[in-house]
Amino acid sequence: MKFKPKSDMYKKKEQDSFDRQNFMKLINAKLVDVQPGFCEIHVPYDENLTQQHGFFHAGVISTVADNTAGYAAFSLMEENSSVLTVEFKINLISPGDGELLIGKSNVLKNGRTLTICKSEVFVIKNGKEKLCAVAQLTLIELKNSPDQK
Repeated sequence: MKFKPKSDMYKKKEQDSFDRQNFMKLINAKLVDVQPGFCEIHVPYDENLTQQHGFFHAGVISTVADNTAGYAAFSLMEENSSVLTVEFKINLISPGDGELLIGKSNVLKNGRTLTICKSEVFVIKNGKEKLCAVAQLTLIELKNSPDQK
């Protein structure tokens, strides 16, 4: 689906918001791509982000699914709005066993207040990409917020 952003400054708005997220710094996440209705985030492997088997922790995988959806939705919101997740459901399909997590999210439905997104989280191991999680999220636009996201 093709979407048109409500702000010409949506990429700057997204990067500024992402840069204010201390948790994204903590996990060394990178905002790789933002397009109207789409976002991609990468997280490199770090043993501090793992569970007992050495795989990426489900909390990190869920965070990537959540943030990619948030920024996919945010790209279509008014310049002075902010975004919050209202609800999400995630299916962990396979272990996050690899060197890099890649989260990608697309807007499925952009409403006046609520936006529905689908996120997919992949793991790269030995050059091969494998789907490890799929999520559906609902996000709300908070209008005229002085604090963007």
